[in-house]
Amino acid sequence: MNNTSFDDFTISEEIKKALNGLGYDIPTEVQASVIPRALEKNDLIVRAQTGSGKTGAYAIPICESVEWLENKPQALILTPTRELAVQVKEDFTNIGRFKRIKAAAIYGRHPFSIEKSELKQKTHVVAGTPGRVMDHIRKGTLPLSKIEWLVIDEADRMLDMGFIEQVREIIAELSPERMTMLFSATMPEEIEKISSDYMRSPVRINVSESGIMVADTEHSLYFTDEKDKFKLLTQVTVMENPDSCFIFCGTKDRVDMICDGLAGLGYPCDKIHGGMEQKQRLSAMNGFKRGKYRYLVATDVAARGIDVEDISLVINYDIPLEGETYVHRTGRTGRAGRKGKAVSFVTPTQTRYLQDIEELTGFKIQEAVKPDREEVSAHKPSFDEKLNRAGRIKKTKSDELNKGIMKLRFNGGKKKKLRAANFVGVLSNVEGMEAEDIGIITIQDTLTYVEILNGKGPLVLEAMKSTKINGKQLKVMRAADKH
Repeated sequence: MNNTSFDDFTISEEIKKALNGLGYDIPTEVQASVIPRALEKNDLIVRAQTGSGKTGAYAIPICESVEWLENKPQALILTPTRELAVQVKEDFTNIGRFKRIKAAAIYGRHPFSIEKSELKQKTHVVAGTPGRVMDHIRKGTLPLSKIEWLVIDEADRMLDMGFIEQVREIIAELSPERMTMLFSATMPEEIEKISSDYMRSPVRINVSESGIMVADTEHSLYFTDEKDKFKLLTQVTVMENPDSCFIFCGTKDRVDMICDGLAGLGYPCDKIHGGMEQKQRLSAMNGFKRGKYRYLVATDVAARGIDVEDISLVINYDIPLEGETYVHRTGRTGRAGRKGKAVSFVTPTQTRYLQDIEELTGFKIQEAVKPDREEVSAHKPSFDEKLNRAGRIKKTKSDELNKGIMKLRFNGGKKKKLRAANFVGVLSNVEGMEAEDIGIITIQDTLTYVEILNGKGPLVLEAMKSTKINGKQLKVMRAADKH
């Protein structure tokens, strides 16, 4: 039982205030184990699964330790997927909100020029996929001279996706004096080799001593023929009637087919796979997070590290070929003390994959009896009632934290010789304002964005209409949420 509190850690009031705003009441097991050791600058090898709170485990000590005045990146987070890079950036921004921590996400299929421009500005933390990180290193657009922390997140997924050599290339470019944290749900031999080759007397933390599966998840399977799978899917969803459900498929085409089939039956669903544009993928994930869609059909691109709360059911429409993938898929449910269910469909030719999964997880997955027509009919009215009811739009953890923030846009930037200190000095002197009411400042060539915290945005907006910055009267307006 974890009796630790965030007050037990040597972290600043700014970080504690952000954690409180995010609803982080007590540390998870991995956070309680990692944070104090990370604050002591130990290299760490952490075995922890998806959903264990590991992003917070490394983000909290890094946010605590970075120097705000340093303009070059001080922490590099390597992630296997674009979605996780974006998620990590958001987590650092939220946790470091009141320390004005600036984080950037860099990843493939995202405009390189936009990333290059962002990295020219003050950036404390960079989260990125190995290929895009290497691109920036080769082009000289990601300075590494101040990197003090390296995090390799989802290391086993990096191995699965063939990124390990790129990870090695990146590590070779970094100072040997850095601190390294490696997180992985499983520890294949190649991951162990990375740790022995590049880490200094690492402390090992295993939050999976009681088994790598979530205790609050009920696992079951159905043996079925391929041709009967979709019918079984509709029967299982009627019986389970989940509030939120991940449906994992083995291929992009299968995802498209299943999503189209469910949508045709009136299911509130969307999809995510590697063949979609990044904007579409993020939109689908955000819609699912917020409860706009109750069902998300996905390939394994969505199985790692995406922070979606309250997943009540995971369905493996196609059983994964590796046991590790099963661990990551089913790690989406049964989180934070809530009960969850994981259901797998297994065809007669796939029993060897099932054996691999059971060998890795250490338990036998129970076979369920297929529901008969009468059972499905009995459950159908309540299923239809929920299907026809408008989904409740969920608040995300950051909503409460961000509700008092207004982002202002000033029509002046680097070309007018403006610096962050110019804005801080003037804004701090606005009546009713203090330095801690100023959030992240982003200075571009011709525009500057400033976040005003603690509900003081309207006050500053009005005052700055007649207040000069560095001798210049700048046009100011409330900025759109995205820029």
